[in-house]
Amino acid sequence: MSTIHLTNGDVAAESLHSALREAGRDERVLALRDDLAVGPLRGIDDGPEVRSAFWDRASTDSKRDFVREFREQAAALDSIARGQANLVVWHGESASDQLMLRRVCYHLRNSPQRLNEVRLSIRDLTDAGAWAHSRKDRATAVGMFAPAVLQARLPDAAPISVLRISRLALEWQEAKHANGETRRWRDNTFTSGSFADLDALILEHATGDWQPAARVAAEVMNVELGFLVSDNILLWRFRELAATRRVKLRGDANAWRTLELCAALAPCPH
Repeated sequence: MSTIHLTNGDVAAESLHSALREAGRDERVLALRDDLAVGPLRGIDDGPEVRSAFWDRASTDSKRDFVREFREQAAALDSIARGQANLVVWHGESASDQLMLRRVCYHLRNSPQRLNEVRLSIRDLTDAGAWAHSRKDRATAVGMFAPAVLQARLPDAAPISVLRISRLALEWQEAKHANGETRRWRDNTFTSGSFADLDALILEHATGDWQPAARVAAEVMNVELGFLVSDNILLWRFRELAATRRVKLRGDANAWRTLELCAALAPCPH
C-alpha cells in the first residue's frame, strides 16, 4: 500500500522530500499551504472563499490565486480521504502545525486505521543556534528541521489511536466554531486571540526614531504569543497600523529590505 506524507507549508514539504529521497523512498508529500493559526476558520471546510479573502487582504504576493489554491487543497484532502493510501502527518509543537493535524483528523475520521503521525519537538532541533531555542514556549514547526533530522525520524511514524483521532477532529470543529482572529496553543489547549494583541506588541517596540521594520518584526517574533507569527502577517499589521496612523512607515511597505518604522506620535527624524 502506498504512503502519503502530509505537512504544513512548502519549506517543511521540501525538507521532507529531501529526507525521503536520501532514504531511497519514492513517496508523495502533500504540503497544506495555510497558516491556520491566523484568520477566520468558520466555513473553511465548506468552500475557499473565507480563507482566500483573508489572505488576499493580508498577503503581498499578488501572483497567488488563493481561491484556486484552497479549492485544489480541499479536493486533495477529499481525494485522500476517499483513497486507500496510508497517511503520515508530520507536526511540530506550534499552533499552525497542531491545527493542521486536527484538520486532517477531521477529514480522515471515518478511516482512522490509515492515519499515522511523526511528532517533532524542540528536543529534535539539533541546531543549537536555532532561534526557537530562545523561545520560552519552545514552539517548533516541521519547516525548522533539517532533512537529516526528518530522515532519522522516518521509522518513528506511529498509528494515531481511534480515540485520539475522534478527540482531535472534535477540537478542529471547536476551533472553527470559535472563529477567533488568532489561535494560541498552550498546554495542549487552543484559545482565541485578536490582531489587536499583535498590534499592541508592535506599538510597544516602535520608538521615536526610524528603525528597520525587520528589527521590530524580530523582537515581536521572539515574544511568546502562543503561535509562530509569520513575516507576511507582520508586514500586513504594519500596513494596517500605518493606515490608521498609529505608526509611520517609509520605504516599500510590501518588502523588508527598505522598510522602516517609527511611532506615529513621535516627531520622527527626517
